[in-house]
Amino acid sequence: MFKSWKTYQLLFVRLIFILSATGISIFLFQKGLVFTAAFVFFIAFLLLAEMYFYVKNAFLLYDRTITSILQNDFTSDFSKHKSYQNYSNLFKLYETLKNKENEQVSKDIIYRSILNNIESGIIILQKEGNDWNIFLMNDYFSKHFDVPKVSKWNYLKNQLPSLSKIIEEQNFQEIKTSLEIRVNQQDTQTFVMQTSRSEIYNRDYFVVLLDSIQNVIEKKEKEAWINLMKVISHELLNSITPIRSLSQNLQELVQQETISSEDLDDMKSSVATMLRRSDHLQQFVESYRKLAMLPSPKKEKIELFQWIENGLQIMSTLFKKEQIEVVNTIAFDRRLNIDPQQMEQVLINLLTNCIYALKDTVKKEIVISAEVKEKRTFITITDNGKGIEEEIENKIFLPFFTTRNEGAGIGLTLSKSIVEAHGGYLAYRNDEGKTTFVICLVDN
Repeated sequence: MFKSWKTYQLLFVRLIFILSATGISIFLFQKGLVFTAAFVFFIAFLLLAEMYFYVKNAFLLYDRTITSILQNDFTSDFSKHKSYQNYSNLFKLYETLKNKENEQVSKDIIYRSILNNIESGIIILQKEGNDWNIFLMNDYFSKHFDVPKVSKWNYLKNQLPSLSKIIEEQNFQEIKTSLEIRVNQQDTQTFVMQTSRSEIYNRDYFVVLLDSIQNVIEKKEKEAWINLMKVISHELLNSITPIRSLSQNLQELVQQETISSEDLDDMKSSVATMLRRSDHLQQFVESYRKLAMLPSPKKEKIELFQWIENGLQIMSTLFKKEQIEVVNTIAFDRRLNIDPQQMEQVLINLLTNCIYALKDTVKKEIVISAEVKEKRTFITITDNGKGIEEEIENKIFLPFFTTRNEGAGIGLTLSKSIVEAHGGYLAYRNDEGKTTFVICLVDN
């Protein structure tokens, strides 16, 4: 048990003193020196008692330290027991575990704080034998569903039977579904539920995440409106600010008693600028109207090859002017049920973007390909241009967002709306530095 030789030596010296004192007291007693013998024996007794309590306290301190470690109780301070040098390593172990425990507690507090600030319902279940207990329930879940932070799954079953039923029917396995939940006799709300199950250090955990579809929609709509208003306000201010400034200048000029030829030239220049900015605003509003009042597609059967070739034919002059090589790798034909004019506009918009992206590229190339998967036709248009910067990737389909001085910023937005009106989707991806747009059309 004792690992320090110094401790062994101290105990050995104490024992020698006790035995020597006992022997001396016996010798003195035999010589008739009773009182002296009694005094020496008393000293030996005190040394024995001191050694007994020292050893007893050492055992108690050892047991106390081990018990604290086993019970994760790190409230004790063993720094005052430095005299027990043989326990130095044990005390170091205790302090190390204490620091780790404090660090883990801090992390738990941070994690729980993060979970409690998430506007989604989260509960984490932990399996105990054949039953499940609630390991964690965040504040949103407790407040939104009016459920106290209980620890038993059976209580939650009584509060939210529809939720519990789905989870138990799937035997606590991973689920991604929607469900309707009624809280306190209020209107039924639809939620998206996602669950996951994992085992950590032989402990089984089941995580349930609930999102209100209404909240998700409102959040997306709010984000879309904020982004849209930023773009619109930016565009309007770019025109209104100079128009206002020029109007103030004209107002000052017309208030003069005489107007010089130089002032007259300024007035003409100001009026021309105001007219130009007004035209720009008119085009901006017209673009918005065009985007907001997109007519329903008039579908008809058309060959895939014909649709692609029509678009390439329209753009051929620009390709030749910009010295762009267009590679059409589509080796099959397929009849698509689309609006030829609208989808031709989509193709023109995407190819125009490619031309702009290839502006500073030496060897300019556009590759068009297609494939059919599960009754869906995927058309990809790839260019080897400068690509789209990562920080604006999530803005490219935003109305009126553009990086081009002469652009209106509705080409990709309009194209996306047209493809979605056909029951498909338009997506962007970055393939090894190359820009790729994918048109997905569903057969119907």
